[in-house]
Amino acid sequence: MNTLLLSESEAGVRMQTVHGLPNLREIILHWRRQGHSIAFVPTMGNLHGGHLSLLARARELADRTVMSIFVNPIQFGRGEDYEHYPSTLAEDSRKLSANGLDLLFAPDLAQLYPGGFDTDTRVTVPELSDILCGKFRPGHFSGVATVVSKLLINVQPDVALFGEKDYQQVLVIKRMAKDLCFPVRILGMPIVREADGLAMSSRNAYLSAEERALAPVIYRTLQQSALKLRQSGAQFAQVEADGMRTLQQAGLRPEYFSIRRAEDLGEPGPGDRDLSILVAAWLGKARLIDNIRVELPAG
Repeated sequence: MNTLLLSESEAGVRMQTVHGLPNLREIILHWRRQGHSIAFVPTMGNLHGGHLSLLARARELADRTVMSIFVNPIQFGRGEDYEHYPSTLAEDSRKLSANGLDLLFAPDLAQLYPGGFDTDTRVTVPELSDILCGKFRPGHFSGVATVVSKLLINVQPDVALFGEKDYQQVLVIKRMAKDLCFPVRILGMPIVREADGLAMSSRNAYLSAEERALAPVIYRTLQQSALKLRQSGAQFAQVEADGMRTLQQAGLRPEYFSIRRAEDLGEPGPGDRDLSILVAAWLGKARLIDNIRVELPAG
């Protein structure tokens, strides 16, 4: 028996780590032959409680769990933090092993971009990728869709889990999976927050102590805006303007503060009730994103 594969008596006791696609495929094939279902969580590492909540849910949904750690260069724009993105693989591995992960896939660039990433084939989800974060980060969602499609093809999961802090990303991936006929369920999971409301993010590590104390203003502003919408109805433009001004006055540099239809991030109309308020704002060196769902009362 291949030494990469665990016996049934060992399964769930020791986490496996692989770096190559052939080894990944071999283990997946072994599990499939045994009739196991598979849940998958793609990440860029530097794991926090939000990632671990995805793993906990994945373990509830499937017989076997896979998580990837890969900092994907093609989803970073010029001048962004690709070279400085935190790399904490050893600590991440300890966390995942302690939380019951079955298989960690930690590839290098050559595994996912064998021909080099400058001229690699791209997957693009039109329209949805060009608004909000896509407007300020051109090509970002094409980079996300490309790497996620590569991972889904090789992991072949029954379900893949993504955190809804990146709500636009979840919708892009759902659309991609549907359009490309991937036999996988894409599941968005609720945002995990710190005690003061700040959405957990690997980029929170960029914040100074002073900035970290200020950062919860983002969630408070989202909450206040949601309350205004429920009380005043569809005064969308005013609520957006107030949100931008609140963040600016607090010392942040917001890129957008936008009310959209939750279903597809389209511009809402008077009859729309299921909404999301989404925000992206710079605080020091950190670009922070967040969102909140709002269900307006009928009538």
